[in-house]
Amino acid sequence: MQYVLSVLSDDHPGIVASVSSVVDKLGGDILSCSQTVLDGYFTFIMIIDLPGSKAPDELAKEVRQAPELGDNYQVIARRYEPQTQKDILPDNNFIITAFGKGHSGIVREFSCYLAGHDINITDLFGGCRDGNFVLIGQLTIPATVNIRSIQSDLEVIGEEYGFTVRVQHNNIFVATNQLRLVE
Repeated sequence: MQYVLSVLSDDHPGIVASVSSVVDKLGGDILSCSQTVLDGYFTFIMIIDLPGSKAPDELAKEVRQAPELGDNYQVIARRYEPQTQKDILPDNNFIITAFGKGHSGIVREFSCYLAGHDINITDLFGGCRDGNFVLIGQLTIPATVNIRSIQSDLEVIGEEYGFTVRVQHNNIFVATNQLRLVE
């Protein structure tokens, strides 16, 4: 049986090792996962496969007993149900970058625009440093959406907030931002 398992905790070393050890002890396998730390808070979401069936609350309880979680954490488990996406081609992944002076409402503005055009944000990072805000996101854009129109609209929104905005196909972003080691 497959489950979605999510852990939120104060950040410290050993959390991934501890949670993955619990999954292994249960005879399970982590099929996919994503982990990040944001201002001292650790979050880990994974899809796991376990032999047999287990109530999600029981699975979460067993993970909560992991020794490295500490005192301040949350664990959520639910049964995995495959999600389907319509009109999405594998090559319709794009990267949005936006940067400018920190401004309240910028994440809301961009995300509402994207949602209004049926564009899914599959990964997102935003942070403010020295008064400047940087937003980087991975987008899945339906094949029916005109990317030039999206880029133009986002540039206009960006100008209103004093932001530079760019949307690039994932392959172009990787090719132009990849570090090359010189031998």
